[in-house]
Amino acid sequence: MATGTDQVVGLGLVVVSLIIFTYYTAWVILLPFIDSQHVIHKYFLPRAYAVTIPLAVGLLLLLFVGMFITYVMLKNQKVTKKAQ
Repeated sequence: MATGTDQVVGLGLVVVSLIIFTYYTAWVILLPFIDSQHVIHKYFLPRAYAVTIPLAVGLLLLLFVGMFITYVMLKNQKVTKKAQ
């Protein structure tokens, strides 16, 4: 069973994810249909970043997953050699 702290952290992660999803959806899907002189455009980054930021985040995620897998595999090799 999850503790109170776990539930608060989980709720925080869900809220942050919903805010990011809503912002990104408005930026990529809704903003192109609004006049470029409208005041709402000052709250969003240029559209070129709509591809660049998720690409960079995805590459960093793959890097960290690969590093974690490498670390675990190397650690298991050392444990196996000590056991023999």
